Amino acid sequence: MTAAAEGVNALEQEILARPVVEHAPVREFFGVHAPGEGAPIAIVIPAYNEEPTVGEVVRGIPREIAGLAVEVIVVVDGSDDRTAEEARKAGALVCNVPVNRGQGLIFMLGYWLADKRGAKFIATTDADGQYDETEFDRVLEPIVAGRADFVNGSRRLGTELTTDPIRHAGVIFFGLVISTLLRQRITDPASGMRAFRIEVPRTVKLEQVQYQTSELIIATRMNGFRLMEVATTMRDRPEGATLTKKGPNLLYGMRFGRVILLTFIRERKAARTRLRSEKTQNS
Repeated sequence: MTAAAEGVNALEQEILARPVVEHAPVREFFGVHAPGEGAPIAIVIPAYNEEPTVGEVVRGIPREIAGLAVEVIVVVDGSDDRTAEEARKAGALVCNVPVNRGQGLIFMLGYWLADKRGAKFIATTDADGQYDETEFDRVLEPIVAGRADFVNGSRRLGTELTTDPIRHAGVIFFGLVISTLLRQRITDPASGMRAFRIEVPRTVKLEQVQYQTSELIIATRMNGFRLMEVATTMRDRPEGATLTKKGPNLLYGMRFGRVILLTFIRERKAARTRLRSEKTQNS
């Protein structure tokens, strides 16, 4: 029997295929935070060596948004500091993965944990304090109200306080590339603040170990979900925050562009396969 026949969604198939799900911390997480007992909204935060900032980020997240209860899930990605302890102290549900797996996989794991807990909506932010947690109501409101399936926070529509001109230019350039491919304006293809219905990660294919934002945007739009952007704020990393882990700008840009291209090609092929299948069924 195939996974699809057993009712396993796309996200679960991907997670079950990865060794991270076998780690004791995942079992320990559900031992403390039982499946099916979570809040309607889950804020998922990946964290790698963010001891100085993660606690403040978690404490700044409202525990009710749009009239719905909120819980915070921090997935620690092989940190060698006290990130997990600081997140717990601040009130987060913590899954502490001992080996660094990459932000993309950690996000997937966080979505899966939130799904198992019973979340209807997921939002994300970074653990380094660059985003304004008070803006989650703005990001989640269109989804809870039923006007969108995916909302992307945009520093270009809102306020960008970062000081790297090359990264700023990259956001504009890759935003234009994705907008052209999707035929929908996308101004911030690298935002860490976004929200979506639980059906999005259950449906779309996610496989990038890093650079998941662009993959998620492209796959979501090309699978027919309603996508929109709202204005958000992005700040410079606060004092004491871990330095960026994205590597040199040129290398980061090349990898980011590669993910955009490969994801678009993959999703276009999948769309054509679906179309041929529908034609065959209707003939």
